[in-house]
Amino acid sequence: MAEPDWKTVGEGRGFIAEAFAGAFGQSIEAMTSERPEIEWSVLSAGPGSLAAETDGWLWWEQPLTAAPGSKCWLGAAESTWSEAGRLALVAAGLDDITAEDCRGTWMEIQGQTLSSMSQSLTRRIRKEVNCEKGCEIDPPPNPDWSIEVRVKLGDAPQRLVFGWNEELRLAAEPASEPAKQTSAVETKAGTAAPGRALSPAVENSRTLELLLEVELPVSISFGRTQLPLRDVLKLNSGSIVELNRAISEPVDLIVNNCVIARGEVVVVEGNYGVRIKQIISKEERLRTLY
Repeated sequence: MAEPDWKTVGEGRGFIAEAFAGAFGQSIEAMTSERPEIEWSVLSAGPGSLAAETDGWLWWEQPLTAAPGSKCWLGAAESTWSEAGRLALVAAGLDDITAEDCRGTWMEIQGQTLSSMSQSLTRRIRKEVNCEKGCEIDPPPNPDWSIEVRVKLGDAPQRLVFGWNEELRLAAEPASEPAKQTSAVETKAGTAAPGRALSPAVENSRTLELLLEVELPVSISFGRTQLPLRDVLKLNSGSIVELNRAISEPVDLIVNNCVIARGEVVVVEGNYGVRIKQIISKEERLRTLY
C-alpha cells in the first residue's frame, strides 16, 4: 500500500482511510482466497465533485454508532462491483453467474468490509461501534472527506470511492493527553468506562471493579442434534451430521453454558465473528441452559 501523506490527511482521517482499505482487502481475500493489491489517495472535497465523477455508480450510505450523526459512504463503478462479485462466486465454485448474483455478492463484501472497519473504530475510540441500517442512495453523496481506492481485481485495475462526514472524523480523532489522564483517574475512582451504564451505587463497588476483569469463556453454537450410539460409532472423515438449525436462523452466543444473545456469522479481519442481533431476556436464558 502506498505511504499516505499524513500531514495532508490528518491522524483521524488517516486512520479511517487505512481502516477501510485494510478491511476491504481482508473481505476480498476472505471471499476470493486472494489478497488484492490496494492503494488509496485523498480526493479533493469540492462541492458536487463526486456527483460529476461517479455518475451511475452504486452508492451505499452507512450510518454508524461512533457518534451522533456519523456516516460513511461507499461507491463503486459497475465494472468494480461486477468483477468483485464474479471472482467471489467463481471462488465458491459457481459457473452460471448473473449480474444480479454479482451485485448481491458485492453487497455481502461491502457489509463485511464496513463491519470490520467498525471493529477497528471500536478498538480506537474504546466504544462499541456498530453499523446501523444502511441504504442505497442516488445521487452520490457530498462527504466532508473522501478517498479514492485503487484495487487490482483479476487482471484489471478497479476503482472505488469511500467517504465520511465530519462527525465520524471527530469521533476517530485521538483524545488529548490530559483527557486520557483524567479518564484514567475517573475510571479508577469508580466512574464507568464508556459503554458501561452503571448505577451510582454500583459504580462505587470495588468488588464489581474486580469482577469486571474476570474472563468468561464465550462460544458459538450453530445447532445441536442427538444421535444413537450406533450412529456415533459410524462417524468418520467425510461424514455429515445434520443439526437442528436452518441456514437462515441466527446462531447462539453462549457464556457460562447459557445463551445470552443471538446473531449472524460475519468475517472480521479474516476471522469468523458474530454480529449481535438479539439479546436474550432473563426468562428465556433460564430455558436455554446448555
